[in-house]
Amino acid sequence: MTGFRPGPARHAAAGRPTASRREGSRALLRQPREVLAAVFHAVAADPDGALLVIELGGDRSKPVVRWSNLGAGILLGMADSDLVGQPLSEFLAGPHETSLTTMFRRERSTSMSATIRTAVGAAVKCIVKAAPTADDRLWTLQIEPALSDRELALRASADAHERRFRVLAERSPVPTMMSDQGMRLGHVNDALCALLAVPADDLLGTGWMTHAHEEDVERITDAVVAVLAGGEEREIQARFVDSRRHLHHTELRFTPIHTPGVGDGFVATVQDVTERRVLEQQLNHQATHDTLTELPRRNRLWDHIAAAMQDPAAGLACMFLDLDNFKIVNDSLGHNAGDALLVAIAKRLSKTVRSGDLVARFGGDEFVIAAGTGSVEVALEIANRIMRVLAEPVVVEGVAIRAKGSIGVVLRGPNHRTPDDIIRDCDIAMYEAKSRGKGRIVVLDDTARGAAYDTLQLVSELRDAIEDRRITLSYQPIVRRTGNGLQLLSVEALARWKHLGRGSLAPDVFVKLAEENGLIHELGQLVLETACAAMSGWQRELGELAPSRVNVNLSVLQMGDDMLVPTVKGMMERHGLRPEQLCLEITESALMRDPDTASSVVAQLRAHGVQVAIDDFGTGFSSLAYLRRLPASYLKLDRSFVAELQDGHTAIPSAVITLAHNLGMDVVAEGVETTFQMQALEDMGCSVLQGFGISEPLVDRDFVSWCRAGHPLSMAVAP
Repeated sequence: MTGFRPGPARHAAAGRPTASRREGSRALLRQPREVLAAVFHAVAADPDGALLVIELGGDRSKPVVRWSNLGAGILLGMADSDLVGQPLSEFLAGPHETSLTTMFRRERSTSMSATIRTAVGAAVKCIVKAAPTADDRLWTLQIEPALSDRELALRASADAHERRFRVLAERSPVPTMMSDQGMRLGHVNDALCALLAVPADDLLGTGWMTHAHEEDVERITDAVVAVLAGGEEREIQARFVDSRRHLHHTELRFTPIHTPGVGDGFVATVQDVTERRVLEQQLNHQATHDTLTELPRRNRLWDHIAAAMQDPAAGLACMFLDLDNFKIVNDSLGHNAGDALLVAIAKRLSKTVRSGDLVARFGGDEFVIAAGTGSVEVALEIANRIMRVLAEPVVVEGVAIRAKGSIGVVLRGPNHRTPDDIIRDCDIAMYEAKSRGKGRIVVLDDTARGAAYDTLQLVSELRDAIEDRRITLSYQPIVRRTGNGLQLLSVEALARWKHLGRGSLAPDVFVKLAEENGLIHELGQLVLETACAAMSGWQRELGELAPSRVNVNLSVLQMGDDMLVPTVKGMMERHGLRPEQLCLEITESALMRDPDTASSVVAQLRAHGVQVAIDDFGTGFSSLAYLRRLPASYLKLDRSFVAELQDGHTAIPSAVITLAHNLGMDVVAEGVETTFQMQALEDMGCSVLQGFGISEPLVDRDFVSWCRAGHPLSMAVAP
């Protein structure tokens, strides 16, 4: 047998082993702990047979004997101490001199036919069984001589069948287990052993169930019982825990089998879907959580509230938080700074609420907190904690920002049937807090709810009125007093809304409503379009009697619209107007809200030739240095100062008129009602007038008639 090297003849030593045994015992005690553990494992398996402990080092093709018992020495004709350190290939080989290394598998015990070359050169046919130990490098070998040629033939046939089965089943990449009867496994393949990081012997019988997640044991048992009883396939999902305590999500498919003479069992395939579950969880997290703050999104909030509302007796309070003046952070420090502030606030909110409460990002700078309480006192305690943590400074871009917010609080009531109902009400409560001056907490009551519903209804009707062009204009003349009477210079377009059920509503009411509810741009475009169309019509109808320009008011929110200047230019071109025929009025407070933006917008309008007037001058807080750089055409003296002229208070009007003239601007006095006011203004150098004393605002037809009638005064005579 090529490759075998006979060792020294030690029959006598094997027959009289007293000294050798003592030496062997002493050598055994000198073995490392892992070898001793393997020895005990081997002796426990077969204390009387021929046993070896084999070590596989880095080169797995050259296994080496680390320990042998007396039975192995007798079988090989060698002292057990002489076997230690010998390569296994020196005296043992597989069929047809094949290597035995295929036996050494961590997943299971294996057996195969082999040939032993004894110390005297005899070849002995035998059966070798290899079993893995707890140490990854060590195996135990049990060697049993074959008894007859028939047994060898049968064993060879069995080995061939086993090898085919092993290739087909044990080496399949799909984890598989087979039960001969009931829950007890008779076979598991390598893939299942690798999945659970457990040797096959530990999984056979009912050992596999010790690795099932404790919460899924009943589910697995029920599935197996159903398969055995019903004889039909069954699929379930279950979790297993491997020897390293790693959790695996699996899908099991059970197929019933029947073994004659044994009973009913099953074959089950186990698909590890852990990575898929992780990916699904990640995708679900992304779908239900905000990417910036990692807080739940609206859909997750809705699900949470809906689940809480399943129990009619469960307490539920919702708080709607909106940050005050957040736009200033974005405009001054940039959107990255705004995002950093939102992230910091989100973390604080999550730490502030109680366990079980949910914080969600509703959108932009809005957050909703859903708390499991039916107590208004507890809800207010949470809201006040939120206010306190908001007030703590957040350093962004080197700037310490103290955020403020308005919070609306709502407790679940009988009128809240869906998440939409309660979210709507806490949104209403938040707007009520805003309207009361921001930075405060408001609990929604029936009065506030009724007022909010009324406001919402009015907003809806305003939207319809704008779309249906039911917002009309009245026109109030602006004249210059000359020695020959009154010269019509311009006309101010004033928006009017005659509500179908409430009658005429003041502009202050519906313009503010439009600003607060995102309708101001649509309203502003409608007013500008109508005014330009009217101006074009007057030119055709009145000729020289027509005013030289029309004044249109701009909202502070329109100043931030990048499309304002292109819209104005396009509107005038469509109606055939020259730029100087339009004057846009901007309040002093709007200009001072964002002076840099205002200066840029006014400069663009003036560059195009459009006139600009500063409205309500004297009521704001203008910087005179800034006013000097602002390319406005007119200052409009506020009506409150004109009214004081009746009582002899002339200091402020006189100063404003002088200031305007020194800056190269003309002055329009608003609210002129008496001849006394007219004369006082003229004495101070102001001859451009507007007010009920000149004419009340007129609808289009009446304004045409007023122009044709020669500008009749409606002024009362001063006492």
